[in-house]
Amino acid sequence: MNCLPAPMPRMTSGRIDSAPPCGRSSLFLLAAFCAASPSGVVAADESCRAGPAWVDRLAGLGPRGELIFASGQRAVLSDARWTDDPAVEASARTWLLNFREKPLILTERGSADRWGRHRVDAVSDGGEPEDLAGGLIAAGLAYADPGEADLLCRPGLRSLEAAPRAAGLGIWTGGPIEAEDAAALTARAGRFTVVVGRILHVGERSARTYLDFAPRGAQGLTVTVQKRTWRRLADHGLSAATLKGRFVRIRGMVEMGRGPVIDLTGRDAIEVVEGEQALRR
Repeated sequence: MNCLPAPMPRMTSGRIDSAPPCGRSSLFLLAAFCAASPSGVVAADESCRAGPAWVDRLAGLGPRGELIFASGQRAVLSDARWTDDPAVEASARTWLLNFREKPLILTERGSADRWGRHRVDAVSDGGEPEDLAGGLIAAGLAYADPGEADLLCRPGLRSLEAAPRAAGLGIWTGGPIEAEDAAALTARAGRFTVVVGRILHVGERSARTYLDFAPRGAQGLTVTVQKRTWRRLADHGLSAATLKGRFVRIRGMVEMGRGPVIDLTGRDAIEVVEGEQALRR
């Protein structure tokens, strides 16, 4: 996608047609699209393919932050993972319901999920424009995470986690979970979790690679990386040589084997946070 100034959309019967730029709302929408990557270009991946844009109104919310629109359509926010913490979920629902009955500019991302819901970018239309996913993340009410998709369509959203994480707000209350804290990780079994720690050992095998965070014989996190994902990491400069000894942030579902395990689902599920700049696209 070219992020140079270009004609912005005009809504006709719920859909959006080409029209000249029309003020700050249009500029904000362009900026939201261009935040997809530091270079200003949406990541070239089928799961991030931008579909047609349309205008609808938020009528209510379903389970896990499902957006229910006045038209009857349902969607989930792209690049925003809903929390499973009841107190934070209640706050996230309250935040989103501030936009009830207000017009939203919606842009579809990729294909529908297993429940037939589409992933959308949603920006309020009129007044002070606000990106709904970005607002939730900046308030500490959601993670910047692609969910079932292969990668973040707007990796710039990840930077919005920094302020609420530093302040311990919402999903970041209590601080980070350490990769060597086996008890805390065991308590998170079956739940999406963000973990920080230093990779002590990298074991490459034919089918998968293992990242170990605890000394041999001690309990702690092991991250498994399937062969396809390991190749994608290598394409972006992450290998056994560059990862060993690095302090990283891992995100994913905690499962229990001989100890706590997270299977790395994509290249956005690992960030190098010490010794070199986090991976940039």
